[in-house]
Amino acid sequence: MDHPIDSRRRLALLAMLAAGAGLGGAVRLALAQSRQGVRGLRGDVTINGKPAKEGDEIRPGDTVETARRASAVFVVGQDAFLLRDSSRVQIPGGEIAADVLRLLTGKLLGVFGSGREKRLATATATIGIRGTGAYLEAQARRTYFCLCYGTAEVAATGSDARASYTTTHHESPRYIYGDGRKDAIVPANVENHTDAELIMLEALVGRTPPSSVMDSPFRY
Repeated sequence: MDHPIDSRRRLALLAMLAAGAGLGGAVRLALAQSRQGVRGLRGDVTINGKPAKEGDEIRPGDTVETARRASAVFVVGQDAFLLRDSSRVQIPGGEIAADVLRLLTGKLLGVFGSGREKRLATATATIGIRGTGAYLEAQARRTYFCLCYGTAEVAATGSDARASYTTTHHESPRYIYGDGRKDAIVPANVENHTDAELIMLEALVGRTPPSSVMDSPFRY
């Protein structure tokens, strides 16, 4: 039996090859659309409280949860995600693509297709994004948010604090507090996610990150 990590790496490699220059955009899109759901697992992962396995679909309205030392890679529509250990994410809505993702606990890296705005939500933050790569951690008193590339509108819960900005390569990570403090959105450092993971996720949906990531001499 294949080790889950080996299986995940093999899937990622195949996806990267499928997303390469040798295939046209329409073919890459068709391949990506045919590979929805769970693409890789490590450890104990559940969907709506039931044990997950590779190939399982994940639909809007589902809740995905990872145990300690577990992780999951999955695709929903034109969005792809890496859910780290001890995490729980809810995908509300009634359409194929998730318009709102609620990270209840833990850590989530995601890449999102272009089109209409989508929202990320935690207990302390609401974030509107479009065609973005982003990393979130729902911490006890705050949210950690790195806009890896793209545009975001960030709002802190319980205050009037807002921020709208665009990045190309992890330039402006933020902590977002929800306790009503005046400075509720403050600078942070790049933490706990890599360019290699972003490249892997984009490949699963037939894309590559922008050239600012692919051509950067400095990789996170």
